[in-house]
Amino acid sequence: MIDSKLNKNYLASILKEVKTIAVVGASSNPERDSHKVMEFLINYGFDVYPVNPNEANNIILGRKCFSNLNEIKEKIDMVDVFRAKEYVLDITKEAIGLNADILWTQEGIVDEQSAVLANDAGLKVVMDKCPKKILEY
Repeated sequence: MIDSKLNKNYLASILKEVKTIAVVGASSNPERDSHKVMEFLINYGFDVYPVNPNEANNIILGRKCFSNLNEIKEKIDMVDVFRAKEYVLDITKEAIGLNADILWTQEGIVDEQSAVLANDAGLKVVMDKCPKKILEY
């Protein structure tokens, strides 16, 4: 189930534990929300890894883009998903395989099956929220 304690203080406390974030669905287009959020997270001090098979090996905001989560060799604390609901379950399985701590989906993205799977695997689950909006306050 999706965590019901999703107030800003709780979400901010989750983000305080995070050092590394994989942004799945990252875009090199500065007009895209994924690009704007990724830039904010980098400027905030997180170590951010862009993930997008259509951008693989491109440089986005000074970082090499990976085609999938499994290519990243660093420990990923949080997987931030900017992909449509139909892709979330596969991304969740990759996040579990990486031993990520948090599965976070952006606004408008909710998948109960993925939430249950991630929660059962011990991940904290946040869906339909933007970390940039949490950290801006």
